[in-house]
Amino acid sequence: MKPYIHTVRYYECDRMGITHHSNYIRFMEEARIDWMDQLGYGFERMEAEGVVSPVLAIECHYKHSTTFKDEIAIEVRVAEITTLKIKFAYTMRVKDTVVCTAESLHCFMENGRPVALEQRFPDFYRILMA
Repeated sequence: MKPYIHTVRYYECDRMGITHHSNYIRFMEEARIDWMDQLGYGFERMEAEGVVSPVLAIECHYKHSTTFKDEIAIEVRVAEITTLKIKFAYTMRVKDTVVCTAESLHCFMENGRPVALEQRFPDFYRILMA
């Protein structure tokens, strides 16, 4: 899987010229969407089939600051998976420097009820388990 590249925009920086910490959550979402698209099971496909994936928890560890025009390469991987939940891990780098590590926990829901990913999308589940 190729990493997602996010170029820091001017409006994503605070008055000190540093990327505001809240933007990293958005970068994670962009990378996760791209990663799932690369697997062939994007959110558009799931949502068209009535399944959504809400965020249950987020954890970020900021290592180094980034600034306007920095290119952040974001690697996504599955850290844990159960029948009902999936935890993604993110490593964000500018060149060879890790700037942030993070995790996000998600579930899958259909009509407001939890969905067992293995049953609802068995092919996708097999890919995630590989």
